[in-house]
Amino acid sequence: MLARFIVRAIFAAVGLWVASRLAPGIGFDSAGSLIFAAVLLGIVNAFVRPVVFVLTLPLTVLTLGLFLLVVNAAMIGLVSLFVHGFHVNGLGPGIMAAIITGVASWIGGMVIGDAKR
Repeated sequence: MLARFIVRAIFAAVGLWVASRLAPGIGFDSAGSLIFAAVLLGIVNAFVRPVVFVLTLPLTVLTLGLFLLVVNAAMIGLVSLFVHGFHVNGLGPGIMAAIITGVASWIGGMVIGDAKR
């Protein structure tokens, strides 16, 4: 289980790195801050995101799921508040980072497979 978390964190770090290259307004100062941001993003997504998801469920249904991009951007923004050296400057770059990191995490999930198998 720890190995799966580490692999997912690596894919999240790659996603954040790609987001920093493609989206203006996303940046990091060092590889250590990038890795710490990826690990903290995994923890935030495990504990904070489900609560926010439930609280915003009516708005998510109303927007046919598009509000989840804002929720994911908010989680990345929350991580940037706690990790010195990782910067997200606004909602637009946060949404771009959420899309890119989501794709990288999806690819990572496909690579490591389902835990129930």
